[in-house]
Amino acid sequence: MSFSALLGELTRIHGVRGALVVSREDGIVVAEALMEGIDGRAVAALAASLSGRVAGLTRTLGQPEPVFWQLQASDGMLLGASGEEGLLLVLVAAAEVNAGELRLQLLRAAERAA
Repeated sequence: MSFSALLGELTRIHGVRGALVVSREDGIVVAEALMEGIDGRAVAALAASLSGRVAGLTRTLGQPEPVFWQLQASDGMLLGASGEEGLLLVLVAAAEVNAGELRLQLLRAAERAA
């Protein structure tokens, strides 16, 4: 499945404001489908940084690297999942969405992208 088709599916979920495929190593946007006003480069940089820090923390604790993470804020949330080698699948969503549903959809999409 192409990245554009995958991102198109994810952005059709109620409350999703955008979806990106991001290079985990350097935070470069590989593909994006974002609502107007969302800075994809800033989201990608934040997602790559968060992913790297979480991975470093889990290594320090002697735990396996997480395949999913979520950052919740008052105005919305950022969710990330490991995709194929070196890529992250990232969602920008409204605060009122069902985070459990988004998690499931994002993990399924990450499996299809691998």
